[in-house]
Parts: sequence; C-alpha cells; structure tokens
Amino acid sequence: MTHAGHEDLLRRLAPQVLGAVVRRYGHFDLAEDATQEALLAAAGRWPRDGVPDDPRAWLITVAARRLTDLLRAEQARRRREDAVARWTPPDEWLAPAADRPVSGADDTLVLLFLCCHPALSPASQIALTLRAVGGLTTAEIARAFLVPEATMTRRISRAKRGIRDSGVPFGLPSDAERRERLAIVLHVLYLIFNEGYASTYGPDLQRPELAAEAIRLARVLRALLPGDGEVTGLLALMLLTDARRAARTGPDGALVPMDEQDRALWDASAIAEGVALLGEALPRGPTGPYQLQAAIAAVHDEAPDADSTDWPQILALYEVLMRISDNPVVALNHAVAVAMVKGPLSGLALVEGLEADGRLTGDHRPHAVRGHLLERAGDRAAARAAYLTAARHATGFAQRRYLHTRAARLD
Repeated sequence: MTHAGHEDLLRRLAPQVLGAVVRRYGHFDLAEDATQEALLAAAGRWPRDGVPDDPRAWLITVAARRLTDLLRAEQARRRREDAVARWTPPDEWLAPAADRPVSGADDTLVLLFLCCHPALSPASQIALTLRAVGGLTTAEIARAFLVPEATMTRRISRAKRGIRDSGVPFGLPSDAERRERLAIVLHVLYLIFNEGYASTYGPDLQRPELAAEAIRLARVLRALLPGDGEVTGLLALMLLTDARRAARTGPDGALVPMDEQDRALWDASAIAEGVALLGEALPRGPTGPYQLQAAIAAVHDEAPDADSTDWPQILALYEVLMRISDNPVVALNHAVAVAMVKGPLSGLALVEGLEADGRLTGDHRPHAVRGHLLERAGDRAAARAAYLTAARHATGFAQRRYLHTRAARLD
C-alpha cells in the first residue's frame, strides 16, 4: 500500500476508532488524545511492517492501552484501579454487530452528535467535529476558520474538556435534543464536504476521501431523519456538486473552472440522484438554504454546456437564498449571478460593497471574483492585479497556481 493509501485508511478509521473507545471507556478528551497517538503509531509501523489483518481492531487496542496510561497519569491510584476493574476486556468489544448503540446508525454518527453537544459554542462544535469526525488536522481547521493554529488548539482543547465535564453518555440523543443539534450537524458536514471538494491547504485541489465521508454521513443522517427536507437537501447538494469532481482538474492537476469543464466527465448517476432527492425535499414545507443551494447546483448540472446555463433562474434562487442566509460567500456568489445576467459592472458594484464585511478579510475569493469580473469587463490590467492579490491570499497550491495562470494570460 502506498503512503497515500495508508493516510486514506487511517483517516477513514480514525472516527470509528475514537467512537469505539469513547463508547466503552468514556473520557472523550483523553480518548481523542489516545486515538491520535494510535494513529501516529500506525503511520510509523504499517509502512514498514504491513497493515494488520484487522487494522481497526489494532488501532482500538493501541488506543485503549494508551488511554489506560493517560488515566493512570491523571487519577489517584485507588480510583484508577476501581475504574480499570470495571472495564470490559477489549477482546469482547472489538466490533460485534449486535453491540451497535442504535440500529441504523454507526459510532461515527453518534460521535458527530456528541461533538455537537449544546454545552459547546457553535465554533467549538464545528472545530471539534472537523478534527474528531472529519479527520482534519488542527492546522487545517485553523486555516478554515482564519485563525492562528495556537488559537484553534486552545479552542479544541476547551471543547474536549466541555464534552468531558458535561458527563453526556455516548449514544444518540433523544428526538428533542437531536433536533436542537441538527443545524450545527448539517453545517459541520457541509464544511467537511467543502474541505474535501476544494481543499484549503496542500498540493491537491481535492481530498476525495473527505468528500466521500461527508456524503456517507449525510446518507446515514438521512436514513435516521428521512422526513427532514434540509437533511435531504444537503445530501442532494453534495451529490450534485461532487458529480463535477472528475472534470475539475486537468491531466496535470490544474484547476479547471466550470465554464471550461468537459461535462461528459460529470457523473450522470450522481446528478440524477441529486435531482431526484431535491424533487423529494422541496414540496415538504419551508425551503431551507441547503435545498436552495442544491437547486442552484442542479441548474448548473442540467445545462448541456456553459452557454446554456439558465443564469436568470440561478439569480432568482440566489435572491431567495439571500433573504434567509446572512452569509458573505452566498453574497459573493450572488454578485457573480448578477454579473452574468446584468453585466460585469453590476456584479463589481456588489463585490465592492462586500469589502466592508470583515468575515471575508484575508479570503482569496473576493479578489478572485473581482479579477474574473474585471476581465469580463475588459480591464485587463486591473484584473491581473486582482488575480495576483487573490493568489497571495489563497492557501491551497492548486488555487494559487490557477490564479497565477489567469494573471499570466493577461500580461
């Protein structure tokens, strides 16, 4: 197995291992540390010694041993020995099918709801879930939140202590609690998917394993809440967006914008499933932001070519979305839709108005959109400057490379 293959396997197993250890032992904060150490041990040993026959069981065993060490270092001897005496031997719980906490849901989903506990702030819920369930590093999460890594480290540590102090058992919450946490759960899945579809760091534009995990979790969540339109809408949005993945990069790994993509490479089955899910969700009641974003993605996906895109319909959908979502990225996309319908100068006026929104400070996207609209307006010099500014702010290699290429075309 290649180095990348080992990384993919460990990332996929990480939440399963953490879920199993927390389910049996509790101590979320220490279990997360122990799981991370088990993953580091595997990363060092498996490339040399080979992957074990049951890699999940291997990781659980190592994590359990490390958790025991951590508990012994933290607790008084008598209290420690009493707790250890009550533990179930690992051989009895390494993955019996009959021992799942709730039928139809796996440990990863339970872990997802646990990380979204109301005792935590929304920012901490997202950060902890991205680390524990999404498998992102602290540095990657810090970049996603546009904060220093040290700040994110403290935030995640506080979140883990909050889970520990809450005393919440490892299991799916009640129906009422589940509804309260659902909005943040959906947002977390959305962020995990976005990190997989458009990576904020590293040499690759995409991290398919993260996008696939987000889609998997969204399917599990929909099976648990089949009547929720926004759960279905989010799954539809992910499928309709991920359907373009194969066409988003060229043979050399360079980013290919949507209007230049080979649409024959788009996944027709994923598009068909996403459209069907959207048709199922929309008639059910109030239309939420994920359903509207899925509807926009469907309009793009159903156009046979870029010139056939129904931009007036997309603009109308963004107008509705703007009324229910105070999101600067939605506003930025709305500006693009305005430019496509009413001309680039109209879109540029809206982009300029967004510059006062501090939530986009340091983000490369406003500068990239400005460059695109200036290029469409014929101001090549200003467009080139905007692309170069965007490249300086971009954290991903593929985005920087694409933006430098766009600027070079305007020399």
